[in-house]
Amino acid sequence: MIVVSPSVEYGALSPMLIVLGAAVAGVFVEALLPRHLRYVAQRTLATAGLAAALIAVLALSGHRAGAAMGSVAVDGPTLFLQAAVLITGLLALAPIARHRLDAFAPAAALTPASAAERSATSLGIQQTEVFPLVMFTVSGMLLLPAAADLLTMFVSLEVLSLPLYVLCGLTRRRRVLAQESSLKYFLLGAFSSAFFLYGTALLYGCSGTFDLTGIAAAISAGHADPALASAGTALVAVGVLFKVGAVPFHAWVPDVYQGAPTPITGLMAAGTKLAGFGALLRLFYVALPGLMDQWRPLLGAVAVLTMVFGSVVMVSQTDVKRMLAYSSISTVGFVLLGVTAPNTGVAPTMFYVLVYGVSTVGAFTVIGLIRGGDGLEDNDIEHWAGFGRRSPLPAAALALFLLAAAGVPLTSGFVAKFGVFSASLAAGNGVLVLVAVACSAIAAYAYARVILTIFFAPAGGQTPELARATPATVVGVWVAAAATVLIGVAPQPLLSLASNAADFLH
Repeated sequence: MIVVSPSVEYGALSPMLIVLGAAVAGVFVEALLPRHLRYVAQRTLATAGLAAALIAVLALSGHRAGAAMGSVAVDGPTLFLQAAVLITGLLALAPIARHRLDAFAPAAALTPASAAERSATSLGIQQTEVFPLVMFTVSGMLLLPAAADLLTMFVSLEVLSLPLYVLCGLTRRRRVLAQESSLKYFLLGAFSSAFFLYGTALLYGCSGTFDLTGIAAAISAGHADPALASAGTALVAVGVLFKVGAVPFHAWVPDVYQGAPTPITGLMAAGTKLAGFGALLRLFYVALPGLMDQWRPLLGAVAVLTMVFGSVVMVSQTDVKRMLAYSSISTVGFVLLGVTAPNTGVAPTMFYVLVYGVSTVGAFTVIGLIRGGDGLEDNDIEHWAGFGRRSPLPAAALALFLLAAAGVPLTSGFVAKFGVFSASLAAGNGVLVLVAVACSAIAAYAYARVILTIFFAPAGGQTPELARATPATVVGVWVAAAATVLIGVAPQPLLSLASNAADFLH
């Protein structure tokens, strides 16, 4: 018996391998280096790994081929979304890599007893394991939109999720809230994984393969049982819709966003949308185009529920992180409009999740720097009165990101919403577009309330201050702000790039 060794195309897989290698190297750094050297080493390793992976993605531009014996598809959508994940990852790493990681510092580190401990705490090295955890979750985000079969998709979902469960519980100064959010995310994530696996079993049972193109061929040839295929599609979709936070699979989002460390919230909000929608697009357009008449109405109904629920509930929120959590829920509904637009919706969907990721990471970076009188984060919107006069530039950047989320013209958010609305309208979903426009108006009120409080409300006795930011954090915020404006003013280069990359490998 001759055993044929599997072929592994290392060049095509290089972005994922670089990030995964950096994550494994980070584990060894954590285990072997002295404590006072870990922080600088971990920060350098993580930044270099993400930058090298981004260079590898750019080098693969135009590459179209299967890899790892067909389990990974390297094509336009894969490379576009991988570049988007790495860009947002680099932006999110800046606040994580502050010289003082207050959000991650354990309680014992708040009052060090010795000069050495004071030095260690000032370098923020108390929980440097956050860096390899971030790299592991980014590696899952890179693999998920490239998964060409259901087993690879499931593995990438778990690689993405398991480190996030841990990262969400690392806010030691709000221990109860952080651990509650982490446990809720873990338990609901386990349920969603079970749904995904059950759906995978049904799709395999009706088609005889885990391969997405094989499933499509079985359905189009009439070999797949329609009832089993429809049930499997619904269950697999539940597993992915949970990750992006669509209603009614959204219950974890507000609590987890509020309880997680703010830099991790930004990474999670951006990265899970990019990876999750990449998986949804590949699943529905590569594996299940033959069931389009079944899944399009269902996704349309989910989009309406998600837009309405997120936009209405966010108006009543007083905690800015919970408000942005419900904002992200409503955004999922808007992006789903692009998914439900066959053939024309892929490019607007990819464009939307990219610009949303950049502006969201920027917003959470600024929010993570706002401190109350006790030195801890102050996320109460009512306490932010007068913040715009005390710190005008960070307040202006935050206002810009909120305006982009609202879809105000001359921001990237306006172009993104216009793109998915146009694609959905061209596909005959006029009712969905009307609902989306109404929900955008409702959500705009919530964003305007925050901006008015920051700049125009009279300052009270609890006006927060801005924590000292490192140069990397400042650069990250202003890069995100510049991208938000430039894409809003001159979107055509990025739109053309998304359009050229919108062809899946079948």
